[in-house]
Amino acid sequence: MLSTAKNIALGMARSTGLLRLAGASGWRSRRLLVLCYHGVSLADEHHWNPSLYLTADLFRRRLEALRRSGCTVLPLEEGLQRLAAGTLPRLATAITFDDGFYDFYVNAYPALREYGFPATVYLTTYYAEQPYPIFNLICSYLFWKARGRKVPAALFELEGELDLATPASRLAALTRVNQALLERNWTAAHKNEAARTLAAHLGIDYGSILEQRLLQLMRPDEVREISRGGIDIQLHTHRHRTPLDETLFRAEIRDNRQRLRDWLGIEARHFCYPSGVHREAFLPWLAAENVQSATTCEYGLASRSDEMLLLPRVLDNMQMSSLDFEAWISGAGHWLPRRKV
Repeated sequence: MLSTAKNIALGMARSTGLLRLAGASGWRSRRLLVLCYHGVSLADEHHWNPSLYLTADLFRRRLEALRRSGCTVLPLEEGLQRLAAGTLPRLATAITFDDGFYDFYVNAYPALREYGFPATVYLTTYYAEQPYPIFNLICSYLFWKARGRKVPAALFELEGELDLATPASRLAALTRVNQALLERNWTAAHKNEAARTLAAHLGIDYGSILEQRLLQLMRPDEVREISRGGIDIQLHTHRHRTPLDETLFRAEIRDNRQRLRDWLGIEARHFCYPSGVHREAFLPWLAAENVQSATTCEYGLASRSDEMLLLPRVLDNMQMSSLDFEAWISGAGHWLPRRKV
């Protein structure tokens, strides 16, 4: 009922010109909309995880909405500098992608070039060096493909069965598998073979998954190509981890930055928290590593009063309607009920 009431209110706001007025307000002119994306589907990933993925067609429609609304899409660093200086242009927006999936290279990068929009990719460098799908993601994807079934836990050298009947049971199965493999310190190659064995048991063509590069990251040469093409590459930790130990946490930043330095010759200064996980303790550690900004997955528009190491963004995905998207462009989305991240 809340969603229906919100859509009715947004529809009325659009038809009466209130969204346009919100976008022209002084309040919106002092704020930067930072859009957050993860994946643009190569196949059916948006059905598997609509909270993280959207289709290539929908992504293009989002870019068209930005252009049609008259948004000024800025590089992230310029947007943050102009936010601090109070010189943001009309409907200032920045586009960010987390992780650096191969689907960015195939689907998002060409669309961004077509529209002439800059973007930032927060890259997890360890997985960019691995020629395999990210294990916990491919395992979750295969469990979803097998939804409604049970599979022998022996596929992962465990006892009993893994119940894949419901989203909750699939999450429990994934948690059990991940914890066991973490304790055994399985290598990426070993995990990949386990995923291949699971796929074979389920009758799924794992070779096709590898060929499409589903749930894999861009390789260093592809990262170099998009960087030369104007895409900004920034920090997302090396191993997609945020350890609670300061030494380990800072090592993640240093390893991540060193890879980007080696591959691109850049000194990355902007960061995104993996999975949106952030704590107050991280702020001085980031500052000590000369990180100038850090984005979260907390919904909101960034303002000058925000802590630069806890900047809000707006996560776009299959679950966001076109009306919601327009509301966030105008700034009106800030005042509407928000989903918990």
